[in-house]
Amino acid sequence: MDDEIERVPDDDVDGDEGWHRPTSDPDVRGVEAVRQGGDGPWQVIAFVAEFLRVDPLEDELRAAMASALRSVPGVTAVEEENREAWMVSGNPSGEALVRAAAGVVDSLARRARAYIDGLD
Repeated sequence: MDDEIERVPDDDVDGDEGWHRPTSDPDVRGVEAVRQGGDGPWQVIAFVAEFLRVDPLEDELRAAMASALRSVPGVTAVEEENREAWMVSGNPSGEALVRAAAGVVDSLARRARAYIDGLD
């Protein structure tokens, strides 16, 4: 389940097209991409970014996410929109964006889960 990427049904997406990865640990491994306005940019969200507010984890996530998203074929620009979202310009596949973002959060998952659990 954690490795599958699924298209979000059109009536469930807040945009023109959406993709996500269902996971048993959405706070750490949840990612989604939503295309805004036909040929508009994609918004890629990594749910764990909301919780990571300490370095080096926060910096590692931000640097790795920007790099991974830029490496997706069709991407022309990547900008951080806010704490947990990146705006991606160009004409990439939403599935490929989610797969790239999932690789980043997976690489930090063990450390991120330990950090989040320590907040309680």
